[in-house]
Order: sequence, then C-alpha cells, then structure tokens
Amino acid sequence: MNLAVVFAVFPIIFIGELPDKSMFASLVMAARGRPLAVWAGAASAFTIHVVIAVTIGVAVFKLLPQRALDVVVAVMFGVSAYLAFEAARPAQRVEPVEAPDSGKVFAKAFGVIFLAEWGDLTQVLTANLAARYHEPLSVAVGAALALWSVAGLAVIGGHGLLSRLPTRPLRLVTGSVLAVLSLLAFVAAFR
Repeated sequence: MNLAVVFAVFPIIFIGELPDKSMFASLVMAARGRPLAVWAGAASAFTIHVVIAVTIGVAVFKLLPQRALDVVVAVMFGVSAYLAFEAARPAQRVEPVEAPDSGKVFAKAFGVIFLAEWGDLTQVLTANLAARYHEPLSVAVGAALALWSVAGLAVIGGHGLLSRLPTRPLRLVTGSVLAVLSLLAFVAAFR
C-alpha cells in the first residue's frame, strides 16, 4: 500500500463528500435513531461503493491505451467538477427517518446511502483516482477512510456542525479544483 496515495485521495474524497446528500441523510437519521447503527450502515454502503468504483477504475486502466486513459480521466474530472457545481445549487430539505431498533436503523442507513451514492461525485472520483494512480488498494483505503470520516462527522456532530458548514462554498471550491485537474489531465493526455 502506498501511503502517499492514501493521503492524496483522502482530502479529495473527504471534501467532495462533506456537503453531500449522504452526509445530511446520515445526520438526520442519527438524530432520530442510534448514531452507531447509522454510522455502521453508512460505512458499509460506502465500502461497497468504494470497491465498485475502484474495480471500474482498474478495469478502465487495463482496457484503454495510456492516451485514451488520460482523456477518460480528464473527462471524469470534468464531469466530477460539473457534479460538484451542480451540487452547490440549493438543495431540498431531507425529512427525518425514524427506526425503532439498531438492526432497522442499520438497514435504513445502509439502504439510503447505498442508493444515494450511485453515480455520485465521490464514486466517480474514486474510479477516476483508481485509474489515475494505478494503486487500487491505496485509493480504496483513502476513499473509504474519507467517507467513513464524513459519516462519523454527520452522526457525531449533529445540527451544531451542520449550521457551521459553508456547504455551497465547499462545493464551489471542490468544483474549481476538479475543473483545474480536468484541464491538467487534458494537457497531460496530449503532450
């Protein structure tokens, strides 16, 4: 495992997920249910999505020649930037979800996060980073730790943390960084 890749992936995925719908869903579910069960359900769903995303990223790397891969990576960064800018738009309020016991809370959290993360910014980013770094285990560890951390913040921090996070500026910064990475990847593809 390459710790430099883990430490490079962690902040990208962490910032990308921080003001995401999954964080807010975890926060709301934790406010109504057992926080540890919410975190465990969310972390389990995130883990499955990381495995799927890394597998896709590695498969793309093996199927495409290097120049085509660089273009795909650039496009994926561009799509990720678009998704981040789109996510910066005002969102609808998420209604609280009630569940009476830990098993049901876990299942609800798993289901909500598992469905919400399909095609999400961080899933696309994880696949992109796996293709870019050629270090699937390191990318998976960095991405999973980042996603688990955001879920942990959501269930521990509660409404106090939510009121202090500038979600729109975070999304705009994320989109800007991803747009620059997209441009750099396009330049690298054609040099």
